[in-house]
Amino acid sequence: MLKKVLIVAAHPDDEILGCGGAMALHSDKGDKVHVIFMTNGTTSRGAKNRLLDEINQRKQSALDACNIVGAQHPIFLDFPDNQMDACSMLEITQRLEDVINRIEPEIIYTHHSKDLNIDHQLTHQAVMTACRPQPNNFVYEIYSFEVLSSTGWGSSAVDNAFVPNTFIDLNKTWERKMKALHCYEYELRNFPHARSCKGVEALAIYRGVSIGVRHAEAFQLERRLIKT
Repeated sequence: MLKKVLIVAAHPDDEILGCGGAMALHSDKGDKVHVIFMTNGTTSRGAKNRLLDEINQRKQSALDACNIVGAQHPIFLDFPDNQMDACSMLEITQRLEDVINRIEPEIIYTHHSKDLNIDHQLTHQAVMTACRPQPNNFVYEIYSFEVLSSTGWGSSAVDNAFVPNTFIDLNKTWERKMKALHCYEYELRNFPHARSCKGVEALAIYRGVSIGVRHAEAFQLERRLIKT
């Protein structure tokens, strides 16, 4: 049965870094893939005279990337970039919950709770709150993804670790993931920066060889309801 899938990402480019291959795979299967961006990923960077152009560029990049992996037109909630903590969790959760209730996804992918980036942390918290288990809930599965330059940069405390237990083989979607990532060319850095093309492939190879494939994306299962 075809499903509705939702990716909730803090910034445009997080969706491709974290689960671009999974997005393409779901699309190939006929699932309808939706994307919500909590912020525009740009307004914290200064250069006010160029701000509008940069916001529009980032949004166009998101549209192009989503098109490559077969996702629907993304939704932008436009919370302040890298300042989501300036907003109340109630406001963040309510606005996200309104959109989730309109889409009614069965599967959600979002950030890991212990990412270094504050927007990632609050996005995860808002997703888990908006999708709290209730009677007649339509969300059956929630997965956290990893984002290079955030998931691996947090505290080394054991309870902060990203511990994947679900993997997606990227054999059929790897090239599309990388093509979509290049829509955000201006966000990529030179190797050995974590957010470089080589860095992205190194992680995909590492996750792949841990399960016997060439490239993979890894996820931490947060919740799964098996309906009877």
